[in-house]
Formats: sequence, C-alpha cells, structure tokens
Amino acid sequence: MRDFTPNEMMTIAAARALSNDDVCFVGIGAPSAACNVARLTHAPDITLIYESGTIGTAPAVLPLSIGDGELCETALSTVSVPEMFRYWLMGGRISIGFLGAAQLDRFGNINTTVIGDYSKPKVRLPGGGGAPEIATSCGEIFITLKQAQRSMVERIDFFTSFGHGEGGDHRQRLGITTKGPTLLITDLAIWRPDAETKEFTVTSLHRGVTREMVQETCGWNARFADDLGETPEPTELELGTLRDLQARTAAAHAGQKHG
Repeated sequence: MRDFTPNEMMTIAAARALSNDDVCFVGIGAPSAACNVARLTHAPDITLIYESGTIGTAPAVLPLSIGDGELCETALSTVSVPEMFRYWLMGGRISIGFLGAAQLDRFGNINTTVIGDYSKPKVRLPGGGGAPEIATSCGEIFITLKQAQRSMVERIDFFTSFGHGEGGDHRQRLGITTKGPTLLITDLAIWRPDAETKEFTVTSLHRGVTREMVQETCGWNARFADDLGETPEPTELELGTLRDLQARTAAAHAGQKHG
C-alpha cells in the first residue's frame, strides 16, 4: 500500500471530481492544488480561472495569492476584476466554483468572516472576497475542508456564503437557479448533499477512516449513506504529480528558479 497523508488524499479526491470540460473558479490553497493536479493528470484542457481575472491559467507552481504573477504569466488572457465577476461569473459561464471555509454547517453554508460575535469577535477572518458571488453564480460548488469540531459546526457564527441555507428548496425559494454545494471533500471522507434535505451525507470514507473518526471531528450528527464506499487510494501518477507540484512551489517560494 502507498503511504500518503490525509491532506494528500483530500487534494487528490478533489482533483478527481473535475473533468476536462470544466470551467473552474479556483480558490487559493487546497482548491488550487486540486485543480492543478487535475490539469496535470486527467483533465489537461480544464479552464482554470482565478479571481484576479486570469483565464485559462496554467501555473507551474501554486500561487501565493490571486495576485501572484505566475497566474498572469501563464494565462491565456487576463481581464479586469469587474469584467471577471459581471461577465464571466454572473453571466453563468463558470461550471465549478471551488471554495474553502473557516466554518461550515451541514447545509454547506460558509463562514469566512469572524469567529464569535461580530462586534467583538474571537478571531477576525479575511472575509468573503468573491466567495458570496461564487457560491450563487457558479453552476455548482465543491468545498474542501480539514475536519474538526471547530470548523464543522452546528451553526456558523457569520453567514458569509450561501450554501443550501435552511436546506430543502431554500435556494430555489430565493430565486437562486444554480445547484449550490454538490460535493464536500475532507481529509477523512467525501460528502454529498441529500437529494431532498440537502444535508451533507458521507458517501465514502478514505482508507483507514472509521465512522467514529468522522463523527468525532464533526459538530453535528453526521449522516452516512446506506451504500457507504471507500475512497480509492491515490495512484502513483496522482501522488507523484501532487508532490512534484508542491516541491516546485516550495523551491520557487524559497527564491529558486523552477523549470
């Protein structure tokens, strides 16, 4: 059996969810790693778009931020941020939005604003950025998150990005026509929303993970699919591609040239 970390499994499982024909709005961090592993393996023609306006970018190393020069240098085109949001995103031209979260509830609602009371927060987070618009305007949303009681909560402290709201048909009742969160990939499992309630349900456990481990790191009563599966292990190609990408990134950020 190959040795791999939970974070590597999460990234590779997320990469597998993307297809060659996707137009993907990419978040920094784990979403960026997953999208670029997909591009370098099974989805070479995927179109990656970052919030700064870079379209069809193909970075050799993972960007530090949406303003990283690597994105613009390797993009097919770079447009203004207003054009990116008004024409490309809100025009319905992006199939997948890939987001992270500081806090997430069972219906895929996201908090990236504050932990605690808004007026006197325990932690002030970076904020929503473009995530609120991404959450409602992309065809569907994938979320990556490391499981912990503090991040997977019964009730988020601040409503930054709309998932499925109160569940059920809440999105439709508000006039939102996109699918919303359709996939949650964590370091322990793969979750998908129930068809009726829209509550995230575990559909696959990663190697060595038990139901008890999932519940211990989840702040609500986790639901498990009747046909619960096991996530296929990373292949040599997937794992090698991810590690090579991370090694090039580390070298580049340390001031070394990459090929």
